[in-house]
Amino acid sequence: MNTSLALAVFSHAKHSSAELAACRFAEESDFYASAPFSGCMILQTCNRVEILIHGGADALSAYLAEAGKEGFAVLEGEVVLSHLLELAAGTQSLIVGEDQILGQMKKALSAAEEAGAADAVISACVSNAVRFGVSVRQKTAINRGAVSIGSAAVLLAEEELGTLDGRNILVVGGGETGRLVAKALSEKDIRAIYVANRSFENAVALAEEIGGRAMRLDQLYSCLAEADVVISCTAAPHEIIRAEPLSALMKTRLWPLDESPRKLLMIDIASPPDIEYACADISGVSLYTIDDLEGISKRNMESRRREIQSAEDLISAYLPEFVRIINRTAAGDVLAELYSWAEDIRCREAEKAVRAIRLGGDAKEIIEKLTLSLTKKLLDDAGAAIRRSAEECRIDQAKSLVTAITARKP
Repeated sequence: MNTSLALAVFSHAKHSSAELAACRFAEESDFYASAPFSGCMILQTCNRVEILIHGGADALSAYLAEAGKEGFAVLEGEVVLSHLLELAAGTQSLIVGEDQILGQMKKALSAAEEAGAADAVISACVSNAVRFGVSVRQKTAINRGAVSIGSAAVLLAEEELGTLDGRNILVVGGGETGRLVAKALSEKDIRAIYVANRSFENAVALAEEIGGRAMRLDQLYSCLAEADVVISCTAAPHEIIRAEPLSALMKTRLWPLDESPRKLLMIDIASPPDIEYACADISGVSLYTIDDLEGISKRNMESRRREIQSAEDLISAYLPEFVRIINRTAAGDVLAELYSWAEDIRCREAEKAVRAIRLGGDAKEIIEKLTLSLTKKLLDDAGAAIRRSAEECRIDQAKSLVTAITARKP
């Protein structure tokens, strides 16, 4: 592969949710303002942090070190394109085949383009990978009946409680993952769904969509007092449910003759975490994080083993074409230089010809001189490069240059 590409990957597959949270960039705008690359994009989800650059692995590693980020695996060259195809196909997801990753990749690219950080190569990498991911889902059953991270959290709640029938469920977060959680819950025979979100308007919209009730974020602890299950998935940069107020609240769930408070199941699938980990030590509270979805992930992967293989076959078949697309896109910068250089020559020679015609020169002779001059000046540099290659015993390179210049489509 001729194009210089590098990708830093930090995923939940190899790290805990706490480690994943530590490597995140709190403000993506700050990343784009500081990233010293000709083209780049950052993808941050609850399950991964990835940085794609048009540049070399050494430059990316140096940038991460300077930013104080550790634990990234850095890929380079064709392996980067293979990884992007796997990511878009859903084979790299915690829940194999989930569709959410396609929207996340498109959103990340859009943010990079708006920041002026995504050059033509980065845009081509991501947009082609996304199109491929859509194609894989059309050609295989990899996403048939697939669950998302959000619905996996609902499955975990069911496994822990036996059933969600008649339960009060609180969803904290009205974004994309919160919507997936709420929709999965709406298919259950639960008593009530509450949606709490920083934007009350978003909470209202989601609650109306699923037949639930919207709550303001400042009503969070009063909601917790009534909930049997809370699933939290906000994009907050800090914890929003703390151990101290939760401990006090749990005492209100204790009747005088009870030995322990009424149980509260908490599932935190946010990154960074929404729920202070010390909450796990409070009597009556059971806290699970995205790390605890591993069992569901393994079962999901096992059931889709055949579809994963089909997707991998499609990736292997498409990869050579993907490499050609990216190399061709990368050549755009070089070609732009070439065309700019040729245009400068054309303009200068055309001006000379116009002046000669105005002075009464013979038009045929002037045109002949113009074309000869253009030919000579356009080929001088190429001729020098070919002669230099031949002189240095690189005759094959010299022949390649001639072939590249003279080649015509059949």
